[in-house]
Amino acid sequence: MLALALGLVAGVAAAAERGEGALHVPSPDWRDQVIYFVLLDRFDDGAPGNNDQGAGEYDPADPSRYSGGDLAGLTRRLAYIDGLGATAVWITPPVAGQWLNPGASYGGYHGYWASDFGAVDPHYGTLGDYQALSRALHGRGMYLVQDVVVNHVGDWLQCAPGDDGAIEPERDCTTRTDPQGRSAPVQPPFDRNDPRRAADRAAGLYHWTPEITDFTERRQELDHALAGLDDLDTGNPAVRDALRAAYGHWVRAVGVDAFRVDTAFHVPAEFFADFLHSDDADAPGIARVAAATGRDGFLAFGEGFGSDQPFDDTRARKLDLYMRTPGGLPSMINFPLYGSLGDVFARGTPTAQLRHRIESMLALHADPHRMPSFIDNHDVDRFLAGGDEAGLKQALLAMLTLPGIPVIYYGTEQGFAERRASMFAAGTGSGGRDHFDTAAPLYRYLQDAIALRRAHPLFSRGVPTVLADNPATAGAIAWRTDHAGETALVVLNSADHPALADRLATGLAAGTRLRGLFGIDGVADDLTVGADGTVTLVLPPRSGQVWRAAHGPAAATAAAPASSAPTIDPVRRGDPAVAPTVTGDLHLTGTARPGHAFQLVTDGNLAATTAVRADSDGRWRATVRTDGMTDPATGHRVVAWDPARGEAGDARRFRVALDWQPAADQPDPRGDDSGPTGRYTYPADPGWRDLRPTDIERLRAWTAGGALRIELTMRGIGTGWNPANGFDRVAITAYLQLPGDAAGPGATAMPRQHADLPDGMHWHRRLRAHGWSNLLTAAAGASATDEGRAVTPGARIDVDPAARTITFTLPATALGEPETLHGARLHVTTWDYDEGYRPLQPEAGPVAFGGGNADGVRVMDSVTVELRGGGRDGHPPGDQ
Repeated sequence: MLALALGLVAGVAAAAERGEGALHVPSPDWRDQVIYFVLLDRFDDGAPGNNDQGAGEYDPADPSRYSGGDLAGLTRRLAYIDGLGATAVWITPPVAGQWLNPGASYGGYHGYWASDFGAVDPHYGTLGDYQALSRALHGRGMYLVQDVVVNHVGDWLQCAPGDDGAIEPERDCTTRTDPQGRSAPVQPPFDRNDPRRAADRAAGLYHWTPEITDFTERRQELDHALAGLDDLDTGNPAVRDALRAAYGHWVRAVGVDAFRVDTAFHVPAEFFADFLHSDDADAPGIARVAAATGRDGFLAFGEGFGSDQPFDDTRARKLDLYMRTPGGLPSMINFPLYGSLGDVFARGTPTAQLRHRIESMLALHADPHRMPSFIDNHDVDRFLAGGDEAGLKQALLAMLTLPGIPVIYYGTEQGFAERRASMFAAGTGSGGRDHFDTAAPLYRYLQDAIALRRAHPLFSRGVPTVLADNPATAGAIAWRTDHAGETALVVLNSADHPALADRLATGLAAGTRLRGLFGIDGVADDLTVGADGTVTLVLPPRSGQVWRAAHGPAAATAAAPASSAPTIDPVRRGDPAVAPTVTGDLHLTGTARPGHAFQLVTDGNLAATTAVRADSDGRWRATVRTDGMTDPATGHRVVAWDPARGEAGDARRFRVALDWQPAADQPDPRGDDSGPTGRYTYPADPGWRDLRPTDIERLRAWTAGGALRIELTMRGIGTGWNPANGFDRVAITAYLQLPGDAAGPGATAMPRQHADLPDGMHWHRRLRAHGWSNLLTAAAGASATDEGRAVTPGARIDVDPAARTITFTLPATALGEPETLHGARLHVTTWDYDEGYRPLQPEAGPVAFGGGNADGVRVMDSVTVELRGGGRDGHPPGDQ
């Protein structure tokens, strides 16, 4: 694998020696590409003289302002990107934009707030700089992807319904002047944005609508303002003509090879047939423009923001609709796969969720191989904000061996945890140093993993078949990939403990030799397929391994002997095809060789086996603990495992319905969501002030042995931002002090909330959850600034907006498997979160809380309870 990486580096050097390339090159086969995604302002500053344009928009100390990254900086760092193995660079919009939002006091450094779709923003450089980037990429055999926006411009308009609830643009819309002195885009015809002027109303270029408040209502999604940004009427021929003309310019003048289309769901799917294929002589469709430059495979892929819930395909079907609309977008970013990769490898959810996602995308999408896939991007928390490096390596390996065009977001290869930190020393969030370290562990790892994909078209063009998964918890997932007579086996263990993948049906002939091709911690040892076409694997924690099936006469060797492992009696009498349900610990019996010692392995967990020895008659009995199994709908699996012989018997399946006992019920005063001083105020945005989503009205808790369920009744639950977890505008942070001394001293600091726990409490587990995060941590390493060590599995979150409840369920395995939670203490707080707890300042801002100083406590409301209840036998400790 190192040789492959070195070969890529050598290719980089050769490309660099070739010098400048052509502006126009033929399209590649996009299935074989690996894209590196750059947020221009945060990558590198190659021309400091263009940083400050004099409008108060430049301040590297402020993450909401421009930091100075530009096209020249990116161009001079291409060897770094090429050396990683990426074959294309996707950049955020380089177009002239609104520099500061007059309504939110936030900068347009990201490029998505256009003022002129056809000009380069001076912060990024000039048209010549952009052309130089294109030529430099093409000279290296690489390609240029430009981010484009067709749904909206910047934020100059403000529209609010009248007293009658209706919008009359002439009456209810006004324009605002930004620090550049502008109240409209500079580009005609988009400068005609004021509905109070008859000519602008007649042009009808805008929808003149309020902000989206309900993302589930299609009319709002299409026609209302996303985050206040002025929504274009993309059904208007003048809008369509102007957009085609502007974006066709970038293909002709710069040699852009592909487009990523921002906010595609907010534009009708039918729009893209005109955008891509119009035969208008003055402003032809983008695909026609591209073909005229020699790009017959111009790729346009859309953003459909949002992930599906586990085992749900609603969002995936919506993506597919956009790709199947005649003449529409040929590709969409695979957000559902992103969600499943994060859930499984960062949050420790059952690997069956990833199995479903793989099988779903193959069944739903006509061409999943041309759908970009990703682990990190600029709009979501990075993987390392809630996961660890071991899980990140697994997620990257999965992405690089599954169908789709892999996208590497800048900084992932340097271990970035902050969403939009800078790579260059002078930029925001950089820590004062450059981050172009080609010796960084993740950079080296990605070199090898990308080299694996590029050396074997099997992974960019093959079709995976999932062979095994874990429906109950983190653990093994395996798939076989086939293409053009080649076969590979990919196996990962998402758990923090060794896992058993027993009797994995490979679909290969007995005796087939599997050659180790790649491993996260070293190339995997060769394997031989057993007599029944299976292999049994003991997987190290957080491992990822890849094998390739040998072919030809030498491939087949002597098959492994048949198994003689111990057997397990049926869990219940009845239909063996139906998994029985137990309500307490699982009691098992079975048969083995007299006196034989072996292990019972539940849900593949080799770190929590039950030791068993058969008696002189060859019979045995054992008990398996079940309070780590909190979902009665989930199936579990237990096998008898003989580690000495490497054999596993037939599995028995069962379900668990825990007996949840009330542990706390604490009302909390309505209207006390005003912080520790009673003077805190919500951000100025009415979404907070009208809803008051941080006000806790009641806390209830239940326990089942060492498992915990927490239900919060809130004053209101917001969903206006389409949150993945079912609630927004509030972050719940809960601190759990385990009972007794065995759990250790814990921590007293409330990380990043500028406070310590009250009443002498200390915490052993901390849960932080908001609309897009779900992080459980242990106190090890925690401090006022460090959230502690990530723990999996995280909490299951259930939201009932009608009842105004948010429920968190934590299995005993997530809490260290305590025998009981009787006497545990729980402290629950509210605030809000976006790349960190939202700021506090004397006067509330659009997204900042008011009524305190910047270093004040980040808590709007809180509740503390002590849990009561029984242990695993249902009785309080000591009560027999």
